[in-house]
Parts: sequence; structure tokens; C-alpha cells
Amino acid sequence: MWTYEHSMETDAAPEAIWQLWADVQSWGDWNADIASIRINGAFEAGAEIVMTPAGDDPVHLLVAEVAVNELFVDEARFEGLLLRTTHRLGRGESLRTQVMYRMEITGAGADEVGPQIGPAITADWPETVAALVELAQAR
Repeated sequence: MWTYEHSMETDAAPEAIWQLWADVQSWGDWNADIASIRINGAFEAGAEIVMTPAGDDPVHLLVAEVAVNELFVDEARFEGLLLRTTHRLGRGESLRTQVMYRMEITGAGADEVGPQIGPAITADWPETVAALVELAQAR
């Protein structure tokens, strides 16, 4: 298994972050790597998101879990691997909101392939989370 986690604290309310997460069509407003995105229905477990990163092929994500104002989990399957990303809101220091992203890559060969593909996928997370937080604070 390969894992990576990034978190940031903000004064934005969890509900403000959640509104941005739940509005999938607008993810490109705070994630500069998204060229296009769509969801097939409501933002709930079982929904499929098709996200096309800039200059890359579309990625099919399954929304595996949703807990409003707390977390959502998306999953992508790729050549026998499961890429599972947890997006979680928690309590930070001094009652601030902690925004956390965590990726786990599991499956056959994850120990070898994870260190090759994981860093490429998660490289922009610090900038993406910072832009998400900035937009939530401005609302």
C-alpha cells in the first residue's frame, strides 16, 4: 500500500468547504488541474464523476462514501489498483476547521507502482487545498 496525506487549517466553516466539494461542476474554480468535470446525478454515494485533468485522459471516479459536512471518499480503479481518496473535515486547533486529503493506493503491485504514480497525482494537493480554503473563506 502507498499513502499520502495533506492537511490545512482554516477559519472557514466546515459548511463552506462542503458547499464547494458538493458543487462538483465548479471544482475547476479551485482546482487548476481540471480541464473538465461532470457528475451523473446528485453528490452522493454511488455517483460517478468523470474528471479530465489538463492534458490528460478522463479519470472515472466513484463516490464511495458521503457524510455531509464531514467527508467524502472517491475511488478510481486503474490496472488492478484501487486509488481511494478521503476528503475529510475535522476540528483543528482553537476550533478551526481542518481540511484533510488522504490517498491510499492498494492492489496488486501497489508497493511498487504507488511510489511511481502517487506523487504525480498528489503533487498539486497543497495548492489545491489552499485554493479551496481561500475560496471558502471569501464566501
